[in-house]
Amino acid sequence: MTRHASFWDRRRAAVRAEEEASLHAADEKVHAEEQAVLAEKTDAELLAEFDLPDPDTLKAGDDFTAFMARAIPEHLRRRALRKLWVSNPILACLDDLVDYADDYTQASAVTNFTTSYQVGKGLRRHIEDVAKKALALSEQEEAPEVVEEQQVVAQAALEPQTDVDVLDDQAETEAEIVTPRRMAFRFEEQTT
Repeated sequence: MTRHASFWDRRRAAVRAEEEASLHAADEKVHAEEQAVLAEKTDAELLAEFDLPDPDTLKAGDDFTAFMARAIPEHLRRRALRKLWVSNPILACLDDLVDYADDYTQASAVTNFTTSYQVGKGLRRHIEDVAKKALALSEQEEAPEVVEEQQVVAQAALEPQTDVDVLDDQAETEAEIVTPRRMAFRFEEQTT
């Protein structure tokens, strides 16, 4: 049978949680200050201070756990992990079934990316621009009769169809479609 927590039990738990949060915040502040001091040092100085080998010289079978300590700066830890992944063929050989193996963080680095899609408008403006350019090119190269014919075709492509036009088109296509024959099975009675 569960006992409902009283007001004072909830209050004591809240005070304990606040104390733990303040201790955690103070610990994080001290850790950030230590990391800021370590960030000013070079990698060679940091490796000498923590008595660690150069991560680039490590090979398969070496102990990488020393780089996982909380006091080690993040960039040294990452260098050691990169070397670990390269040194162990089981870790280095990823199959293509890993969905998130690619680096998607650099999507913003793509430059000169444009699209003709407009929210709420679709690709209509792009199609109109392409049709205008095609008409302008054809006017320069071809005879006037052909240009007029192409303008009519391009204008018809740009004009939205009304419901009546769509229904007429559907009626014409339905008339052309021949209904398929259904399979018929006949079973003859076997006489014995």
